[in-house]
Amino acid sequence: MGIHMLPGYSDPYHGRPITKGELGCFLSHYNIWKEIVDRGLKASLVIEDDLRFEIFFKRRLQNLMKELKSEGLDWDLIYIGRKRMQVDHPEKAVPNIHNLVVADYSYWTLGYMMSLQGAKKLLEAEPLKRMLPVDEFLPIMFDKHPVSDYMEQFEKRDLKAFSAEPLLVYPTHYTGDPGYISDTETSTVWDKEGVRTDWDRARSRKTQEQEEISTEAQNSDVLQSALDSTARDEL
Repeated sequence: MGIHMLPGYSDPYHGRPITKGELGCFLSHYNIWKEIVDRGLKASLVIEDDLRFEIFFKRRLQNLMKELKSEGLDWDLIYIGRKRMQVDHPEKAVPNIHNLVVADYSYWTLGYMMSLQGAKKLLEAEPLKRMLPVDEFLPIMFDKHPVSDYMEQFEKRDLKAFSAEPLLVYPTHYTGDPGYISDTETSTVWDKEGVRTDWDRARSRKTQEQEEISTEAQNSDVLQSALDSTARDEL
């Protein structure tokens, strides 16, 4: 497949190369983007298998997509689940659309909407020639990654990325929870079968629950919908 790792990449928390699990995760998403383009799908929902849905998930997502269409928003990627990594200041609320912000640096790919033009942009970047974890690649493509050396490897970084606010899906387990299993962070290093990374299980920060965001950094300007004040209940 002509796969090569991004020169100089190392995990930001542990200083290790990409793992086989992270490589496999990237290829899974890559193949989905390819199928979106091959089939000409205008909008696709991509979800991983280790998430839980928030109350009224279907109705919330349908309402969001209706507003995107009525407002004519030009979008490529919409996170419906993520770990927000930029917590110093609020993200920009999208005018006239409820529960949507312009995405800043984020982790996780457990759930997102992808447009046809967005999938094309990701494939045209030829990421298999400069691979890194998929949740590092996406922020590069919308020009929000904090490591400039990584971003310089990709000339076009014009992916139009947004996020639902509040989120619509969350992980079923976080690091340290009973039953927590990670196929990405606790597998072997991609090119060294004997080097395992099980030590990440106890110390991983990438899969920890979102740290508390200060009052000043809350996305408080986002338009709220009537569903946001609804008492939590079963799906």
